[in-house]
Amino acid sequence: MAPTQRHFSRILAAATLIVLFWAVHPVSAQEEYDANRVCKELPDHEQLTEILKKVVKDPLGNGGLGNDLWATVVNRDGVVCVVTFSGEDRGSQWPGSRVISARKATTANAFSLPKGAGGALPGLALSTANLYAAVQPGGSFFGLQFSLPVDPRVAHRGNPKNHGEPRDPMVGRRVGGIDATGGGLGLYDSQGALLGALGVSGDTSCTDHVVAWKVRDALALDHVPVGISPTGDDNIIFDMKTDPAGSLAVSQGGFGHPHDCAGSEVRDIARELPQSHPIGAARKNP
Repeated sequence: MAPTQRHFSRILAAATLIVLFWAVHPVSAQEEYDANRVCKELPDHEQLTEILKKVVKDPLGNGGLGNDLWATVVNRDGVVCVVTFSGEDRGSQWPGSRVISARKATTANAFSLPKGAGGALPGLALSTANLYAAVQPGGSFFGLQFSLPVDPRVAHRGNPKNHGEPRDPMVGRRVGGIDATGGGLGLYDSQGALLGALGVSGDTSCTDHVVAWKVRDALALDHVPVGISPTGDDNIIFDMKTDPAGSLAVSQGGFGHPHDCAGSEVRDIARELPQSHPIGAARKNP
């Protein structure tokens, strides 16, 4: 037998032993947290579900495709507290959007700050919509979207029949993931403390943002200290314009989001959010 063949056989044998070992001794799951304890300042499953259903069926509309949606809440440590949906059952929404909603919640929490923390803009809240242009090639955060992969042991564990229920397999664990499209918002209490974040997914990203904003408003966890949008909050920014030289859409301020979200209606709704559903600080200080 040639040396290269002998070498290949040894590699194959070693790989087979590794596969057999992990089949008998699977990778241990990450630590599970008691959600009732670590999420006590955040909405529970019943509260979030009730509000999500009402917002999705808002008679004034949310734009987009009109789909039912998934919503996930994480605490400040990124531990999943609640996973739920607005439809009749777990099959009424895009199945893939369950984990995406968790990624959006994780991202908004991971890249926002509590009141008083930070440098030039203390307490800066960044929605996932604010990150879209920043993670594109040439953007100030390019590569961020690859920095925190989803943990498949959390995202795909357990019985799918429990997806979106109080016993969702992601609850009590950190799923990870980065998502730089609309739908993720930090959750701030009346003192400006950052308690965690909300992620919504299942429609166009602009509609996901609109629904997340309205849900956060109903939870009264929208006391955002400061943001980078023109209204001083973490609202979606529509400042993408095509660069004649490169034929690519470029954000004028560096934190914009594409405005082609299934028609102009959702763009108008999103732009009006700071007036139709003002953040907590604006309600206190009109």
